[in-house]
Amino acid sequence: MTQPLALIVGVGDGLSASLARLLHHEGYRLALAARNVGKIDALAGETGAQAVACDAARTDDVKRLFAELDGRLDVAVYNPSARQRGPLTELEPEAVRRAIEVTAFGAFLVGQAAAQRMQDQAEIDGRRGTILFTGASAGVKGFAQSAPFAMGKFAQRGLAESMARELHPKGIHVAWINIDGAIRNPGRTEPADRPDSMLDPDAIAANYLNLIRQDRSTWSNELAIRPWVERF
Repeated sequence: MTQPLALIVGVGDGLSASLARLLHHEGYRLALAARNVGKIDALAGETGAQAVACDAARTDDVKRLFAELDGRLDVAVYNPSARQRGPLTELEPEAVRRAIEVTAFGAFLVGQAAAQRMQDQAEIDGRRGTILFTGASAGVKGFAQSAPFAMGKFAQRGLAESMARELHPKGIHVAWINIDGAIRNPGRTEPADRPDSMLDPDAIAANYLNLIRQDRSTWSNELAIRPWVERF
């Protein structure tokens, strides 16, 4: 198979769908992973993608996902995250555990499996791969009543930075993207008096493609994307 393969984990109808359509347009074969593949049937049909049911926080599910991938893996994108909001003293510990597992541990499982696959491939053909993590401003600053999300995103950002330091010398590009603001997903509209105050998912996807295409001499390991209404 000569077409490059891109894996997107945690696919919904927003950013990940925009990214799937863009990569399909750019000639990539796609593997789309979601806990409920029924929700992405239409997208899989539209893009000719392989749809795989996967709970990214479960080790066996991630192993099975990568075993089902056909051919060399060129791009892996980790998109899932989970939030638990509320006063710190009122948070339910098991719900917090699950949120961290999805946002951070799942990122580790997918990142580890993608890195191993890409390293093995490079020994055969010398070609490089790209691993991208969808982050958030919560990975840079913690907000009140959002401790679990900050815990997960801080961990995810640390994982991505450690991976970049280890894998860039081996020819594998790793980057964490700080999505700092609300995304204009289907069903969400911005106020008429605040144009472009929400992130366009198609425009975010274009930034992911730019990262994939970056020359190795100028690899970014972190990218912040924010609309004009967001404060640094």
